[in-house]
Amino acid sequence: MSLDWLAMGFTNGMPQCGIHDKLYPDEIAEKLWSFLKSMCENMLWSEVDYVIEGEAILPGLIRELLDKYPERIKICFVGYADIDVDQKVTDIRNHSDGRLDWLLNESDDHINKHIEDMVTYSRKIRSECRQYDVRYFDTSIGFVDAIEEATEYLLN
Repeated sequence: MSLDWLAMGFTNGMPQCGIHDKLYPDEIAEKLWSFLKSMCENMLWSEVDYVIEGEAILPGLIRELLDKYPERIKICFVGYADIDVDQKVTDIRNHSDGRLDWLLNESDDHINKHIEDMVTYSRKIRSECRQYDVRYFDTSIGFVDAIEEATEYLLN
């Protein structure tokens, strides 16, 4: 399940909650947390495995559930704290499937700004992962290897 779907559900379905897609990811994470935490606890109660992905979650918040359910939750964060911004823009242009990639219609300047923001966010996440003892995988160099390592971590 994508946290982007939840954020867009609030954006379009319940705008009065103040959660919308124009906020920074950490702002969305803070505003979404009590809802997401309750949802995750219900998922744990149902004893069905789920994958939740998205940028709207923070290591310091999820640590609460990791401590409460250490044998039942596995989480990691993936980012690109040390990426070359120009190379990332090129990668976005070259490796998109072209269908649902919202960035493809944007200018290189817009994509550059977005990548710079996400580098800053990745650095914040990496730092918080260290602080809260949560795994972080960096895709700045060796993207495929980092994704495979993160996948193996989650599956084992």
